[in-house]
Amino acid sequence: MSLGLIDIGGTTIKLGIWQEQQIIAKSSQPTPDNLADFYMLLTQWVQQIRQQFDLTGIGISSPGAVDQPAGIIRGASAISYIHNFKIVPELEQRFGLPVAIENDANCAALAEVTAGIAQGLQDVVFLVIGTGVGGAIIINGQVRHGQHLLGGEFGYMLTTDTATVSEAGTAVKMAQYYNQSHHTTLTGQEIFDLAGTGDKDAQQALQQLYHVLAKTIFNLQYSIDPQCFVIGGGISANPALLPGIEKAVDQIMNQVSIATVRPDVRLCQFRAEANLRGPAVNYWQQR
Repeated sequence: MSLGLIDIGGTTIKLGIWQEQQIIAKSSQPTPDNLADFYMLLTQWVQQIRQQFDLTGIGISSPGAVDQPAGIIRGASAISYIHNFKIVPELEQRFGLPVAIENDANCAALAEVTAGIAQGLQDVVFLVIGTGVGGAIIINGQVRHGQHLLGGEFGYMLTTDTATVSEAGTAVKMAQYYNQSHHTTLTGQEIFDLAGTGDKDAQQALQQLYHVLAKTIFNLQYSIDPQCFVIGGGISANPALLPGIEKAVDQIMNQVSIATVRPDVRLCQFRAEANLRGPAVNYWQQR
């Protein structure tokens, strides 16, 4: 049996087929700017692949707070037209197939727990670091959505009296603060590179980033108490990230002497492919 896979992104929709525990026939298309074209693009793709594969259904990864029982993508995202109506029945009617949709961060977490860096673990916290900070909570192998679909929305947490984790814990924000004070236009990656040359201000900016992320991880360890943390998002590809966070975690552990359980922090394995693998896991869990 085969499953159609769709990853809805703000600029690109990624497509693929799940067959024999792997993704084949991958492709991508620019994300349409309206609902009618969105429906047309996906429906034509499903019709095309049904001529080649015996599809069981369609698994979708989406931004927003996905209310699976209601078949609604709640909340908001860069793709405003997919939100707050019963989109699952609409897609099922057009595709002629069952459809299961899950939030993109939750999908990535499911991929890592099923066959990735957290394979075999039941309780995992997944942190996605991009423009903001999001994530997912896996408890007993299942996504913990929360009563208001806010499970994993770690970016809302306060890390100081006034700043949230999303405002202080990303390379994007780090670059903004650095550029404001230095009158530059550096990217986050360029600040990482500058710190590597010994620039003290860049190193200080990075240390602040590491501290915010380590503090967030420490607090989650002593509230959710997962078996491990998995970090995803574009920044996870930077080789300096994990050692920096590990050192900051050690500093916190030394400061809080009563704490005896050190967080186990790992980098995601599947990276950009996680959002295509995860919908397959969610589909089978839901169906």
